[in-house]
Amino acid sequence: MVFRRFLPAVVCCFLLLSARAQQDTLCVRGGDTLRYRYTPLPATAPAAETQQQPKRKDNFWSRIFHGNVDRTFEKKIDFSFIGAPNYSKEASVGIGVLASGLYRVDRTDSLTPPSDVSFFGNFSLSGFYMFGVSGNTLFNHNRSRVIYEVSFGSKPLEFWGIGYEAGRFNQSADYIRKQVKFDAGYLYEVWRHLYVGGSVLFSHTKGTDFDDRGIDYLAGQKLHYTLSGIGMTLQYDSRDFIPAPERGTFLMVKQVIYPKGLGNSGKTLYKTTATADYYQRLWRGAVLATDIFGEFNSSGMPWCMLAELGGGYRMRGYYLGRYIDNNILSCQIEYRQRIWRRIGCAVWGGAGNVFSSFERFRWDQTLPNYGLGLRWEFKRRVNVRIDYGFGRKTSGLVFNINEAF
Repeated sequence: MVFRRFLPAVVCCFLLLSARAQQDTLCVRGGDTLRYRYTPLPATAPAAETQQQPKRKDNFWSRIFHGNVDRTFEKKIDFSFIGAPNYSKEASVGIGVLASGLYRVDRTDSLTPPSDVSFFGNFSLSGFYMFGVSGNTLFNHNRSRVIYEVSFGSKPLEFWGIGYEAGRFNQSADYIRKQVKFDAGYLYEVWRHLYVGGSVLFSHTKGTDFDDRGIDYLAGQKLHYTLSGIGMTLQYDSRDFIPAPERGTFLMVKQVIYPKGLGNSGKTLYKTTATADYYQRLWRGAVLATDIFGEFNSSGMPWCMLAELGGGYRMRGYYLGRYIDNNILSCQIEYRQRIWRRIGCAVWGGAGNVFSSFERFRWDQTLPNYGLGLRWEFKRRVNVRIDYGFGRKTSGLVFNINEAF
């Protein structure tokens, strides 16, 4: 009983011995009172977790000069939009609208790169218009992925005929191409970075307003074709981020069959595409990217489905569709350098060749390509690019989103 009565006093004595005396406080239990002192934290000293630098304001000018942060962990999808005038050899002067989104299927997974989706729309004074969407969705810690691209539009174009000689020496013929394209595939990782999968493809193309010269260049082919295909893909992909890789390797072989009964070509057709890309960081902000590409079609492929040299991704500066044939081989190497904050540049050089068969491949028909470009990172690691490319007696401007390869 005596022990119980003095227990509160013992506890308070313990507190007295372990505290630094600065302030008086009373500890009371029943009829016992003990005065002790303790040292509180200074009122002016903030907790460690509150000693943080003020956050940078996320306003328009901050996003322009400092860039966007990765918000894919806090948002279901992080979208950005941009619109600007543009020019291309195929479409002339126009207005382009781009929207890019980054998202994560699993926002607790910090190791998998974000998935991406891009929407684009383009209108020009020539009557050209095009809409489309493309993207890559990564699942299950990047063990599987869905890749897709859908587009439709109408383009006033020029046509020189089929083959290198036609593109080099023929006079062009005007026509309008209306086209709907769909390509979607699923890939599954069977080994580290090694994927296999399948895809479905659909294309409907109609050529209108051909003049007599253009009809002659078609050599009896139809003005419109519809093709549906099934593809198999083998892919090795160790890229760190698909829209703008800074390191890694990408190897891909895709075989597509267009059955006779799923189109109006009159025969079963085959298309093989092969890509080999390599990315290497050189120093801070510098990347060296290399691309080798080949497309090989079976005989009888319609004019609107042949391999085309030029455009906004490979052989930039050549009019897309001037040089077309059954097969194409091209290569390019590009140096990319960040200059200041979100501004960067790129220079590249390359070459390409179109040919009807390997027996008729000629080295002297290889076309050169080189150019330079400006980059602006309008979203985290998603670039808007303006490229000006040069070729054999040609040059052209390209305005697009994401890197060319």
